[in-house]
Amino acid sequence: MRIALAQINPTVGALAQNSAKILDFVTQAKSKQADIVAFPELALCGYPPEDLLHKEHFVKDNVKALQSLAKKIDGIVAIIGFVDMDAKHNLYNAAAIIANRTIKSIYRKEALPNYGVFDEKRYFKSGDDDQKIYALNGTAFAVNICEDIWVKDGTFLKQNKMGAKLFINISSSPYDTTKFERRAKILKQRAKQTKSHFCYVNLVGGQDELIFDGRSLAVDAKGKILGLGKAFEEDLVLIDLSIGKTKIKKSSNVISLGSLKDKQNKTLVIAPKLQKLSSVELIYKALVLGTRDYVQKNGFKKAVIGLSGGVDSAVVAALAVEALGRENVIGVSMPSKFSSEGTKTDAKQLATNLGIQFLEIPINDIFKVYLQTLGPVFAGQSSDTTEENLQARIRGNILMALSNKFGWIVLTTGNKSEIAVGYCTLYGDMSGGFAVIKDILKTKVYELSEFVNRKRAIIPQSIIDRPPTAELRENQKDQDSLPAYEVLDELLVHYVERHEAFGKIAKRQNIETVKRVMSMVDHSEYKRRQAPPGIKISIRAFGKDWRLPITNKYKEF
Repeated sequence: MRIALAQINPTVGALAQNSAKILDFVTQAKSKQADIVAFPELALCGYPPEDLLHKEHFVKDNVKALQSLAKKIDGIVAIIGFVDMDAKHNLYNAAAIIANRTIKSIYRKEALPNYGVFDEKRYFKSGDDDQKIYALNGTAFAVNICEDIWVKDGTFLKQNKMGAKLFINISSSPYDTTKFERRAKILKQRAKQTKSHFCYVNLVGGQDELIFDGRSLAVDAKGKILGLGKAFEEDLVLIDLSIGKTKIKKSSNVISLGSLKDKQNKTLVIAPKLQKLSSVELIYKALVLGTRDYVQKNGFKKAVIGLSGGVDSAVVAALAVEALGRENVIGVSMPSKFSSEGTKTDAKQLATNLGIQFLEIPINDIFKVYLQTLGPVFAGQSSDTTEENLQARIRGNILMALSNKFGWIVLTTGNKSEIAVGYCTLYGDMSGGFAVIKDILKTKVYELSEFVNRKRAIIPQSIIDRPPTAELRENQKDQDSLPAYEVLDELLVHYVERHEAFGKIAKRQNIETVKRVMSMVDHSEYKRRQAPPGIKISIRAFGKDWRLPITNKYKEF
């Protein structure tokens, strides 16, 4: 039996566009002589559809699209993720099993995740379709959806007892830096547990904060990987399985899908060599795809970035060029009296190296007007972060003015370390449409800068070597206000990403530093709530993953 895993990049709500993409991949799978082609979870409507599911007409349109699609599918079995609705208007995360231009059966997801970025119990009812399997050419197989195989004693065990020796799991599993290894481990465990083959098809593409990496998998009954899809790219993964005819219990609810003609002269598929990608390359690919999809799926043509001469804006600019093309990226330098010749020169050199349009708009005159206007009100007050933030807000206004005038999306350049502790200016450097490196710690930004320069020096070395500075006052350095980034980032991993308690973290680091940083994180929540969305790559990102109350008096020390 030849299985095709179609890891596609749909767009939420684009039913006609997604239908056309699915049909195209069905056609490709047929041309490759596949017997079954499987698509990701909710592939027809896009994942996750979130509160579109509260619109009954949206759900009905997705069902109509499925019915129309089914009439065009013949000569192959197709498994397509969609939203199902019963007579009582309950919704289900479902898979349609289609053969001979007919929807032969529908499987409804049983295990609904309701943690992290998942809110499935907000929308869906749990299905009870675990007592059905399918037969094609005498081989019994089962269909289940994502979380169904993550649950220890889940649906797959019941399906296995009924005689299924092949499992096709359709999934939309968001990427984080540890996810692929966890997926592979689960699939291998389930294959050995049931002595069965497992084929797992995953979504690819960006959807707001989420990024899906594809890397669909097939493993045999011993847990050996038979096939693997590309990372962060659409792909049609072909796997040939030798399962043989299955002994099916007579009492089983087996739905026959008939027989497909044996494909003549079928050459066995040779599994491609597994991609060996470093962790930083995977993150780079995730950020590129997430940026491209957010910008393009939301109808923007070009992006504008404030170039400070620092490493954060340099990395964002390089990612934007990779995602959108150099002709679609504009870099803007907005020097003040505190900007050094080095940062001004480096910003221009970076733009030259990237081949992007470069604008220089000084902010000194605007800043003087602000100070003159506010002078009578501020009389007798010493200069402080207020004046520093005014400069950041002037820059934010300039970038948003360019966005309004020319239709460019503003890509912000703040990293996770800064956003975590509030070392950023609300309505200033936080102003924009998309925060590319919002979930990237500062130490990881430096790794990305080295990756960008792996073939040639795109980011000037002086940018990488220069101590980080906001340049909002004389001789300012980030480390005047923050712990060293190596110390800060380690602390943030434990407190933010792992939710560890103060007492445990304080055993590793200076107690006063821990207290200070934890307080900064907690007190900055109001800022983060007003930040643009950004790409999630860690196990816990600010956004859907992190829902700390703004009004919050709980103290750990």
